[in-house]
Amino acid sequence: MDGVNKMHNIEDILDVLPHRYPMLLVDKILDLQPKKKIIAIKNVSYNENYFQGHYPDKPIMPGVLIIEALAQAGGFLMLHSVEQENDSLPYFAGIDKAKFRKPVQPGDQLKLICNVINFKGRATKVQAEAFVGDDLVAEGRLLFAMK
Repeated sequence: MDGVNKMHNIEDILDVLPHRYPMLLVDKILDLQPKKKIIAIKNVSYNENYFQGHYPDKPIMPGVLIIEALAQAGGFLMLHSVEQENDSLPYFAGIDKAKFRKPVQPGDQLKLICNVINFKGRATKVQAEAFVGDDLVAEGRLLFAMK
C-alpha cells in the first residue's frame, strides 16, 4: 500500500483497520513512513462511553485504551509495511515496559507515535508513545504479528 508521508482521514482509516465504534480509537494519521514510523491522533471526547464509569466525578481515559489506541496506530503502520493477502490482519502479540505517566481527560488530544524497533517480515516491534501536548502520558514496546 502506498501512503508515505500522506495524511490519512477517517475514511482511509476505516478502509484499513477492522475496528468500528466503540473500539476505533484513531481519528487521523498525520504521518506515515512504512517500516519506520507513524504519527496518529485520537481526540478524547467527554461523550466516550467509558467515562460514565471511569470515573463519573473525575473522568480519566483508561490506560488500557491508550495502549489500544497506540496498538491501532501500530497496526495501521504494519498494514502499510508488509505484503498482505486480502484477509490479513495485524494482531497485537505482546507488550513490554508499559508505563502510564499522566492522566488523560476529556478534551485532550492524544498524539500517538510508533517508531519501528525491529521489522522481520510478518512481525514488528515498535516503541509506542502517547503525548498530550508536549507531555508523555503513556509508553511501551508493542509487538505485532500478521495473521
